[in-house]
Amino acid sequence: MTRSKIQDRLPPSAIEVHETSDADADYNEKSGDEYDQRGMVRMGKRQELRREFQFFSIFGFAVILGCSWEYVFINGVLSLPNGGTAGSVWMFLITCFGMFFVVLFAPANLQKFLSYTVGYLCVLGWHASLAGTCYAAGQQVQAIIVLANPQFAIQTWETALLAMAVVVVAVGFNTVLYRKLPIVEGIVMIVHVFGFFAFVIVLWVMAPRGDSSVLTTFTTNGWSSAGVACLVGISAPIGDLIGADSSVHLSEELKNAAWILPRAMVATAVMNYLLGFITIITLVFCLGDLDNAINSATGQPYVQVLLNATQSTGATIALTVVMLILLISCAVNTATTSSRQLWSFARDGGPPFSAWLSRVRPGWDIPMNAMTVSLGVTAILSCIVIGSATAYGVFVTLVNSGLLSSYAICIGCILLKRIRGEPFPPSQFSLGGAGNIVNVIALAFLSVAWVFQFFPSAPDPTGNSMNWSILIFGAVIIFFTVHYAVNARHRYTGPVVHVTRHTAE
Repeated sequence: MTRSKIQDRLPPSAIEVHETSDADADYNEKSGDEYDQRGMVRMGKRQELRREFQFFSIFGFAVILGCSWEYVFINGVLSLPNGGTAGSVWMFLITCFGMFFVVLFAPANLQKFLSYTVGYLCVLGWHASLAGTCYAAGQQVQAIIVLANPQFAIQTWETALLAMAVVVVAVGFNTVLYRKLPIVEGIVMIVHVFGFFAFVIVLWVMAPRGDSSVLTTFTTNGWSSAGVACLVGISAPIGDLIGADSSVHLSEELKNAAWILPRAMVATAVMNYLLGFITIITLVFCLGDLDNAINSATGQPYVQVLLNATQSTGATIALTVVMLILLISCAVNTATTSSRQLWSFARDGGPPFSAWLSRVRPGWDIPMNAMTVSLGVTAILSCIVIGSATAYGVFVTLVNSGLLSSYAICIGCILLKRIRGEPFPPSQFSLGGAGNIVNVIALAFLSVAWVFQFFPSAPDPTGNSMNWSILIFGAVIIFFTVHYAVNARHRYTGPVVHVTRHTAE
């Protein structure tokens, strides 16, 4: 398809970006190849962001954002009490298979209200993910302080302030140094891989090893059965593995996106799940005393495990600093994804103040207004959970509930479309006849996992230990439903209008 033919298919507003005085080099850099341009035509959108990413940079971006082995260590505080060592391992495996089926499908072809709903759920999930990642980074700082000064007492308000500092760094990197992000991904990817080997080798060599009973030892944590406890603890492995769709939200910044994106998503899932599985096996075999790890003064069970293994405060601090660096890098990537999700949703007229949120200043090629809102939302969420004993768990369940809901709606619509035998838009990636099986398995897994996201970490919770994510999730649902009925239904278009029209042609 030639450039003139492509422009003939675009709405007038979409042609604006190409009518510049620069040569075709800028057009190619910003607009990508023929398939990229066809994709923009199909969606009826103009190219506003620069295509900086290729396969390895977007693969590194998603792997670092996923931080699977890092979160296996960090989320042990959620999974180990509910289900014990055996529950942590087996629920991780179940989640691996369930999430792999989910990751093969990204949002597409939804009707107006459903696409609007998915947009809001993704905005909620990714902004909660940004807040949770920054909060986790703040917890690592506090763990380092406790290691250096055992008299230090961790306070949640301090964690909230540290989280705000981390998000300022993440947003600052995304504005001042964004053009360098693809290069930085390669460097951080090296730290990610070598950091993984540093952690597991230290534990393999220096930690006391448990026996095979760790794979059969379940704990109930006060629940009626080990099965219920494991399902309550499933929020941890889902939090470890969720987010392989992060690269979808950067598809407009990816060269040859139609071919590269699905393959990068699958490659990301395979690598993250493999490293995560090795990590969870290492952790449960080298855990030592479960209560000692869970009740660590550092607030991080894995830090206590490292300290017990190395018997060296300095070595433990060094490894925790590596974890901190990787979490800050994860926050940078999550800020990129969350702001792009909000920006693209605003471009379709979804949230309030869409015109302002979707504005991209010429020459900057980044959604600065959306980035600013992402910073503000993270600060607000960090303040909301001050005083909660389960603050980090609230972030994890908010991420999981928002993104799992969006996945379930998308996959349900795709499955219905397949059953009806309706055509799909042209694609460079397809599962063929296996698609229906994958959809059914993914939808079944999501339905069960979603319910248990809102359970408290233990039965009979107090106000301080309650899982308040259900309140925040419910408030968001009520807000966007009212907003749609009053305002958004009159101006929200969504991608389905353009996709359907393009398919019919």
